[in-house]
Amino acid sequence: MSAPLDQSRAPILEGLADYHRRSRYGFTPPGHRQGRGADPRTIEVLGADVFRGDVLASAGLDDRLSRNGYLEDAQKLMAEAVGADHAFYSTCGSSLSVKAAILSVTRGEGEILISRDAHKSVTAGLVLSGLQPRWIRPSWDARLHLAHPPSPESVEAMWQRHPDASAALITSPTPYGTCADIAAIAEICHRRGKPLIIDEAWGAHLPFHDDLPTWAMDAGADICVVSVHKMGMGLEQGSIYHLQGDLVDPVRLKQCADVLATTSANVLIYAAMDGWRRQMVEHGHDLISRTLQLVHEVREQIDEMPGLHVLGDELLGAEASHELDPLHVLIDVSGLGISGYQAADWLRTEASIDMGLSDATRIEATLSLADDETSLSLLTDSLTALSAAAPAFPETPPVRRPNPEQLELPTVLLPRDAFFGPVEVVPAIDAAGRIAAEQITPYPPGIPVVLPGERINAAVVDYLTSGVAAGMVIPDAADPDITTIRVVRDELSTRPGED
Repeated sequence: MSAPLDQSRAPILEGLADYHRRSRYGFTPPGHRQGRGADPRTIEVLGADVFRGDVLASAGLDDRLSRNGYLEDAQKLMAEAVGADHAFYSTCGSSLSVKAAILSVTRGEGEILISRDAHKSVTAGLVLSGLQPRWIRPSWDARLHLAHPPSPESVEAMWQRHPDASAALITSPTPYGTCADIAAIAEICHRRGKPLIIDEAWGAHLPFHDDLPTWAMDAGADICVVSVHKMGMGLEQGSIYHLQGDLVDPVRLKQCADVLATTSANVLIYAAMDGWRRQMVEHGHDLISRTLQLVHEVREQIDEMPGLHVLGDELLGAEASHELDPLHVLIDVSGLGISGYQAADWLRTEASIDMGLSDATRIEATLSLADDETSLSLLTDSLTALSAAAPAFPETPPVRRPNPEQLELPTVLLPRDAFFGPVEVVPAIDAAGRIAAEQITPYPPGIPVVLPGERINAAVVDYLTSGVAAGMVIPDAADPDITTIRVVRDELSTRPGED
């Protein structure tokens, strides 16, 4: 057994400090030359240190052969810190990491089981690969109008229907902070010798405290993808994919990521992840304990405000989610007689705070270890003001939400075939019965309502058009107003294969 690594080190940060200490100068990208050529007006906004830390990774921070091993050492430290066999850094967000994981376990062919509440980046992986998705239906909550992660029983049923699938992919935690029973699902997959991928983009902090939901690696997942910029304290686009066990080839996983990744990785993002890992190893438990205490207090304070309700126990239970991350403070504002879209817009305009998620009846404050009494007082004061201001809000048109069965659109074509095949644009009112050639995703949270290759129904069209009228944002549709929808031409819509 090898000796423990020195977790007080941060190799990438140390290498960057050495780079500056030696006053290196590169006749290489980036062309701003550590800010020398940057517009002073840009530096005034971004700060000089952003440019000073933006150096080339190889033949810059490290030599052309990467003999100092800054990145390799940082990844080994991360793997040890969280108990994984391997950790790989990505500067292209978890969207890339999830695609790499999908390609590595399928080799770009065949079938894969995927929870239907997956992020839109999963759809992109299906379009790129040509894989056949076999959708695991989440546990739809008709009362709360949200999707809980799929149950182990639903995963077992899908394996029985599709035993030749290469792997299963589950999202946990969801953007609402709800978590699957990963241990039970992993056991179901491993009984068949199949790997389990967990899109744990919202769970970077989970390995560092026992009072948080179970981390995917501890529960037996084979690949776990985390976004350090979400619940960690890294920079945007910082992502890590962890690997353990022998069901996935680490070389193939890395090579699949290399196929998709940029060759100009941002050292600033690497360095921030390196420093965050060190911070969490040394201080993470105390930081999380302090934050959890504050979070429990603020959840109670908000729940006592007139017209507001913080969702908690109703998100858990036998037919709902297995665990809940309390840092996701999901607030029902329907008691104020307003929509979540109105609440989010008012808070941004009048209180200068942004919410992490909004829908027809809810807003969400996603708290982090950086929050303290001051920031949480800002939140509660702003919500108090919202509660007082709400009676003067104009009435908004209702969002006509489908029932759970109406949200389960049948898959008729491979997402790749529908996306790249012949398409036509039809009025939304005429899209019912047609096969989607695009994905349509209310954002945030980024879970598609319609995917390429799915047969659209009238209830979903009504939901989307009424949602847009009420304030829903759909940035990925060709027509964000959903007056028209891209569909597969008629000659393709009669192909067999409906799932």
